[in-house]
Amino acid sequence: MSDKSAAPSPRTRIRRMPERASYDTDAIAAIVDAALMCNVAFQIDGSVHAIPTLHWRDGQHLYIHGAKASRMLKALTEGEACLTIALADGLVLARSALHHSMNYRSVVIYGRFEAVTDPREKQRSLQALIDGLYPERWETLRPINDKELNATSVLRIALDEASAKVRNWGVKDDAEDLAWPVWAGVIPLNTRLGRPLAEQDSKVSEVPATRFDCRSENSFESE
Repeated sequence: MSDKSAAPSPRTRIRRMPERASYDTDAIAAIVDAALMCNVAFQIDGSVHAIPTLHWRDGQHLYIHGAKASRMLKALTEGEACLTIALADGLVLARSALHHSMNYRSVVIYGRFEAVTDPREKQRSLQALIDGLYPERWETLRPINDKELNATSVLRIALDEASAKVRNWGVKDDAEDLAWPVWAGVIPLNTRLGRPLAEQDSKVSEVPATRFDCRSENSFESE
C-alpha cells in the first residue's frame, strides 16, 4: 500500500479518520471491481444531480454507458463530476451506542468524463462490460449492429484523482465498557447469487457463469 499521505489532489485527501485512507491504485481498482454500480454527481443548469449507474473498469479508467440522448452523459463530458462507490461488509456491534460502526470499502473519484467515439474501441469497451460480468459470453450473443452501437454512448473517467476509505476491523470499545454484559462483535454482510429464473422460451437450459461464482476477498459471495 502506498503512503497514505500521498493524496493525488487536495480534494481527494481524506481528513476525517485519515488512518482509513488509501491512495494505492490497486486498492482503489479492487473496490471499483467489487461494486456493480456507482453514484455519479454532476450539475445541469446549476442544479446538482446524483444518479446511480452501472459501471465497469478497464485498466486505469472507469466506464459507464447509456442512451446517446441522455442528458446526464452529455453533461458529464462538459463539466466536472464526482463518483462514489460504497460496499457494506459488516455490522459492528459495540457495548455502547456511540461505538457501533460498520465495516465498509469506499472510493471517491473526481474528474471529467471523455466520450469513447471510435466504433471499434466502443465495441471493445462494451465487450469488457459483458465479459466482465459473464466470462466469454460476448461471443455467444447475437452480434451488436451499427444502429445499436451508434445509439449507445460510452464514457470513461481516469482513476488518477481518486481515494479509498476502508474499515475492516472489529469493535473499538472504551476500556471501562469491556465488562458490560452485552454481545459485541462483527456480523458479516455478503451478497449472494439467487436461483436463476430462465425465460420459458430460452433456447439453452444451462445457466452461464458469472464473475460472482467464486468467492474472493474483494468480491461478492455466491452460494
